[in-house]
Amino acid sequence: MTDWSEVWLVVPVYNEGQVIEDVVRHARQTFPNVVCVDDGSKDDSAAGIRAGGAHLVQHPVNLGQGAAIQTGVEYARKQPGAEYFVTFDADGQHRVEDVLAMLERLRSEPVDIVVGTRFHVDSETAHIPWIKRVVLKTVVMLSRRTRRLGLTDAHNGLRVFNRTVAEQMNITLNGMGHASEIVEMIDHRKWRVVEEPVTILYTEYSMAKGQSLINGVNILFDTMLKSKAH
Repeated sequence: MTDWSEVWLVVPVYNEGQVIEDVVRHARQTFPNVVCVDDGSKDDSAAGIRAGGAHLVQHPVNLGQGAAIQTGVEYARKQPGAEYFVTFDADGQHRVEDVLAMLERLRSEPVDIVVGTRFHVDSETAHIPWIKRVVLKTVVMLSRRTRRLGLTDAHNGLRVFNRTVAEQMNITLNGMGHASEIVEMIDHRKWRVVEEPVTILYTEYSMAKGQSLINGVNILFDTMLKSKAH
């Protein structure tokens, strides 16, 4: 039986009280080390995190997903024996089996970070809501850096990386712009990156909480600004 004690899952949480206990319990069946960053939730997310058995770190106010991920990475990299780190969504969209495949690549290939993609050439995309497909593909099209790195899904929240990346990670954009900032760090810090095809589980719950059209517009606006800068 594989020992996953070197792996830490980092889960940003905001108002996920309906599902977070089940998400944590399921993840911990494989990975014993999970840290959830409760980003100023107004519901009972913290109780669910505790009941699921994860480590709990709390922001007193909502700072945004980027800030929650940075807090979680900083917590995880201080833990004895931590060597591999995973950013994992709180709403049940990510699959443990995809994390296992990404960890296998990180351990066996000369790479520093493995990023999930919904848009691999062989991936089935019909289940992805059309607005997400349009926004996410437009983001890639507009970003020369993303295309140059060979990335096809710059806003996929499922990432697996080694200690080098964890030590150098310094997310400064608190909101959804952090995804583009991570791509920028991959480029500037010469992290060796590959993509792994993953399946995102679009449940009724996650769709209700997912990226709205406004968020999509914000992502595109942020990408256009960055594309002018680079």
